[in-house]
Amino acid sequence: MKKIVGLGEVLWDLLPTGASLGGAPANFAYITQLLGDQGVVASRVGCDALGRQASERMQELGLDVGHVQVDSEHPTGTVKVEVDLQGQAKFEIASPVAWDFLEWTPAWQRMARQAHAVCFGSLAQRSERSRATIRSFLEAMSPDRVKVFDVNLRQSYYSREILNESMELADIVKVNGEELPKIMNLNGWPHQDERSSAQRLLDAFGLKLVCVTRGARGSLLVEGANVDEHPGFPVTVADTVGSGDAFTAALLHEYLNGSSLQVMNEVANRVGGWVASKPGGMPVPVGSLQESLAEIAWRESL
Repeated sequence: MKKIVGLGEVLWDLLPTGASLGGAPANFAYITQLLGDQGVVASRVGCDALGRQASERMQELGLDVGHVQVDSEHPTGTVKVEVDLQGQAKFEIASPVAWDFLEWTPAWQRMARQAHAVCFGSLAQRSERSRATIRSFLEAMSPDRVKVFDVNLRQSYYSREILNESMELADIVKVNGEELPKIMNLNGWPHQDERSSAQRLLDAFGLKLVCVTRGARGSLLVEGANVDEHPGFPVTVADTVGSGDAFTAALLHEYLNGSSLQVMNEVANRVGGWVASKPGGMPVPVGSLQESLAEIAWRESL
């Protein structure tokens, strides 16, 4: 069992159907746990009712919350989520909140040295305090461990400096089709197509793998001269909250197991599609996860 860390924001998604625990690191760690590895959440919540409920809920889901810090001055993060008729989510993110004040501690330093992999994003780096802590975490990891930068361009909470520094520290970058042209534009590079832009990022930042997700249209993986495209699985979308995080967790799981690009793409799209077919970012499988994923494949064959 590998120890895999979701590093950054934990928050409550305030959905039209009610509050749902979320934040990319928690969503990611939850799917990691379902896939058979140890999902660790490294974040910060407030010393309030929402913070206590977040920790309790993560424990119920089997997550390691021993590295979730408690902030006595700032509230637990929340995000107002609106879902359109196509199931696409729009976010209004509260600020400042507890995860804007991630603290670099001896306990986190020990965890960084033990982790087999970490996934971090751009949103949690909107404050200088948390950005510095995330940077310290990545630098404390062993050089042979895997660092995944899951780009998450929300509102105005990103910059060229944050994005480029994150890609320089990462081994794998996952970006969606809407974010990729923005990254290229920030660097003054032309964006002709996803494959050439992904290759440009791969070369410019010395990355091992670049993934471009395309929503319902699947994804593109670029690893050196090797490329794989997957068309995605047709599902009835409940909402897209957490589906990208699930995709990332499955992609990393297969990467750590030495799978081919084709297998990585297949499994990541299937897991992402399953989460998109359920409300919220942490759905509970009916039966085993494998049975739920097999249902996605069966529907595709109809």
